[in-house]
Amino acid sequence: MKRALITGITGQDGSYLAEHLLDMDYEVHGTIRTTTHDIEETRVGHLLSTDPPRVKIHVTDLGDSHSLMRLITDLRPDEVYNLAAQSHVRASFDQPIHTGQVTGIGAVRLLEAIRQEDTSTRFYQASSSEMFGATPPPQDETTPFHPRSPYAVAKVYAYWSTINYREAYGLHASNGILFNHESPRRGKEFVTRKITSSIPRLLTGDQEKLRLGNLEARRDWGHARDYVRAMHMMLQHPEPLDLVIGTGESHSVSDFLDAAFAVVNLDWSEYVEIDSQFYRPTEVDYLEADISKAAATIGWKPTISFEELVAEMVTSDLEAHGITA
Repeated sequence: MKRALITGITGQDGSYLAEHLLDMDYEVHGTIRTTTHDIEETRVGHLLSTDPPRVKIHVTDLGDSHSLMRLITDLRPDEVYNLAAQSHVRASFDQPIHTGQVTGIGAVRLLEAIRQEDTSTRFYQASSSEMFGATPPPQDETTPFHPRSPYAVAKVYAYWSTINYREAYGLHASNGILFNHESPRRGKEFVTRKITSSIPRLLTGDQEKLRLGNLEARRDWGHARDYVRAMHMMLQHPEPLDLVIGTGESHSVSDFLDAAFAVVNLDWSEYVEIDSQFYRPTEVDYLEADISKAAATIGWKPTISFEELVAEMVTSDLEAHGITA
C-alpha cells in the first residue's frame, strides 16, 4: 500500500485528493496548522468520523522546518503533495511577507526535508496559472512568467525551487501549473463561490446586493475533482514533469454570473454592484490554458464542463439553504 502525505488537506484540493487516493487504496496522511478548530467540521470531516478514521492528521506548519523534518522522517511517504499555501491572491497584497514565507519558502522547507530523509519520495508542487500574470494567452509550459501579485511571485519561487531540487539532487519533483479550479468546496472568499453562495441569500432577501470587482477578468475555470486526478497522474509518470492543467476555455466573471444566475432565472445586473475595494493593485486580465502537453504525456483531459461546474456550485449552495433549484 502506498503512503501519501497531503499538506493543506483541509482545503478544497486536499479534500478531493484525499478521496481520490483513498479510492486507489492509499494510506493517506494530511497536515493542519493548528488543532484550535474542530477538524471534523472541515472538508475532510467525513473522512475522520469513521472508526477508524480514513485519513491520519498531523499538526505541522510550512514555516517550521523541524516539524516538517520529523514528519517526513516518521512517515517516509511514497508521495508528497504540497497543496498548503496562503492562497488568496487579493490577501497576498496585504500579507506579502507571510505569503512569501508560507507559499514560497514553505515549499523549500518541505523539499529540503525530503532531500535529507529520502530522495525516492515523489513530490508534487501546486503551482499556479497566476504565475503567468500579464503574459498573453494561451499559456503553456513554455510561456514566460510575469507574476502580478505577491502570491504569484511566491509561487514562481516555489516552482523554480522544485526544478532546482530535481536537477541538483535527482528528486522526482513535479510542478502542476493549475489554472483556476472550483467546486462546492471552494472557499467563500474566492469570487466564484462568493457569487454562488450569495444567490440563496439574495433569493431569501437576507442579502440585498452582491459587491464585486473587475467583471471583465477572464479565467480558465475547471473542476477541482478533475484537477486532483491530474496531480496523481503526474506522480505516476516515470519522469518528473512540469505540466499546465486547465480546460482550454476562458470565461469572464460576467460569464460566470450569467451561468450562475441562469440556474435561478434571475438577471444578475439587478443584484450586482461594483466595489473598488475588490480590485487588485495589479490585475491579471486573461488566463487560458494550452493543455496539449498534459494530454500527450499523461493522457489527462477535463471531464466536467464550465456550465456543469457552475450549475453544481449553485445547486449545492441552494440546497444548503433548503432551496430547490
